[in-house]
Amino acid sequence: MSVSDWAGAVSDWRDALEDMKGLIAPVFRRSEQRSSAGAFIDGLLSGAERKTGWMLAEEAGLEQPYRIQSLLGRSIWSADDLCSRVRSYVLEALGDPDGVLVVDETGFLKKGGHSAGVGRQYSGTAGRIENCQIGVFASYASRWGHALIDRRLYLPKDWAGDAARRAKAHVPEDVAFATKPAMACEMIARLLDEGTPCAFVLADAVYGSDYRFRRMLETRGQPYVLAVRSTHALRFLEEWQFIQTNPAVMIAELPPEAWQPLSAGEGAKGLRLYDWSRLPIRHEAEAGFSRWLLARRSLRDPEAIAYYFAYARTDATLADLAAAAGLRWTIEECFQRAKDDLGLDHCEARSWHGWHRHMSLVMAAAAFLARIAAAQRRAAFGKRNETSPTPQTAAA
Repeated sequence: MSVSDWAGAVSDWRDALEDMKGLIAPVFRRSEQRSSAGAFIDGLLSGAERKTGWMLAEEAGLEQPYRIQSLLGRSIWSADDLCSRVRSYVLEALGDPDGVLVVDETGFLKKGGHSAGVGRQYSGTAGRIENCQIGVFASYASRWGHALIDRRLYLPKDWAGDAARRAKAHVPEDVAFATKPAMACEMIARLLDEGTPCAFVLADAVYGSDYRFRRMLETRGQPYVLAVRSTHALRFLEEWQFIQTNPAVMIAELPPEAWQPLSAGEGAKGLRLYDWSRLPIRHEAEAGFSRWLLARRSLRDPEAIAYYFAYARTDATLADLAAAAGLRWTIEECFQRAKDDLGLDHCEARSWHGWHRHMSLVMAAAAFLARIAAAQRRAAFGKRNETSPTPQTAAA
């Protein structure tokens, strides 16, 4: 079904849901798998408080959770193939030349030490060190909405080097330890190789502070706005000597008139206004591109300043960079909705493939909701255009 057909289809979401299930059906080899996957997604979209195997089975009218549990564990199908189809489904609805790719991680609290990748590690979700799994995700956002489009489980060093634990959790042999920025680098490079329409890549300081991640984007001519820490070391060659400084020092030296109030996009309470400023970074860039140190300052608390490295075409305005930076929150909303409503953090599977299967199925359910919302936005946008006066009418 084309995007233009979706505005009408939204009035009967059941048909739209069946269309989505039909798109992902080829991933599942057997009719029983397709039926179980459909029941799994129905359960995720239901009002069940917990999206566990037993509750999803109950929603499907099954006496036992065997089929649901088998879908995540014993059955044979590719979570990566499902994720690829979900991504195509999302981009057909949300794809836009002004769209952005956002990368971030989220934590999944766990008990015990048997689930793949679990361990005591810092979770930004909890804001402290917890026994948890960490997933690195990519999302896509445009004027039509936002949705998760890729995911990968982080494997800590102690897991990567423990053959017994790996075998028990069915971690593939070709999966080696990789830092989160390295995982993000590989993920975003693959998405760009696939032709994902992307005006900017966005990420927090975990990724923005990584030189290899930034360099990968720059060599592709891919603009980015990446958060960095206030203490990130910066070195410049000035009058034949290296000067070392950091973002906080550089921005503190700016005069008051260097700041400009700009919107970082719409929030729950309207426009999110901040003071913004930027400084050129004197490093070589590809022809037609420039690097900047970007700063965002709270209007209520001038001491609250966030810092970014920005790389974009030389004619990009401060407003362009501020608007891009303001879209990083969209992946946080993706996480919150997927956890609160769809059970992203209710995965009971302990295996590597079970985790990726659960995440991919939740992403499919979230993509369905995002596509319906996008169709409604497109329909509303079209109605506004239809009711707008023509130039002749306006002139009259």
